[in-house]
Amino acid sequence: MTFVVTDNCIKCKYTDCVEVCPVDCFHEGPNFLVIDPDECIDCAICVPECPAEAIFDEDDVPEDQEQFIQLNADLSRDWPVIALQIDPPADAAEWDGVPNKLHYLDRGSEDGC
Repeated sequence: MTFVVTDNCIKCKYTDCVEVCPVDCFHEGPNFLVIDPDECIDCAICVPECPAEAIFDEDDVPEDQEQFIQLNADLSRDWPVIALQIDPPADAAEWDGVPNKLHYLDRGSEDGC
C-alpha cells in the first residue's frame, strides 16, 4: 500500500508534504508532485500537511481519480526527488479546488503533455 497524490495538486503544487516525509518519496514535476510507491512507508504524515487535500491512501483514492495511482508510479521514475519545501506557484490558491485538472498536467516532456 502507498499514498497517492491526486488531481487537486495539479497547478497548486504545495510542498508542505515533502518537508515532513521521513523517506523523501516525493518527486517534483513542473506543476505537480507524485509519491514513489516503492519508497513510501505508509506513515501518512503527509496527508494532514497537504493544504490542497490532494493526498490519499491508495485504498481511499476517489473512484474518479484511480488513474493517479499508476500516474504517481510512472512519473516518480522520471521526475527528481524533492525533499525541501519550496514556495507554491503564485496562482496556487486560484487552482485549489478546481476539478478535473488532469489535462493541465505538465509531464515535462518535449511536447508539453
